[in-house]
Amino acid sequence: MLEHFFTCPYCWEEISVLLDSSVSDQTYIEDCEICCNPIELHVSFEAEELVAFEAVDIEQ
Repeated sequence: MLEHFFTCPYCWEEISVLLDSSVSDQTYIEDCEICCNPIELHVSFEAEELVAFEAVDIEQ
């Protein structure tokens, strides 16, 4: 597991998530630990190295 820090697209606070590097391409939803809004995460790994990370707000 890899801890990754990023900025919430809603409240602009820095938060962290644990990423599983054993899965090369992932898309999932994680709630912000500060404002509780849902964030869609797009993650890509190559040889268990993080090569792409995107956190986008979900239009509600």
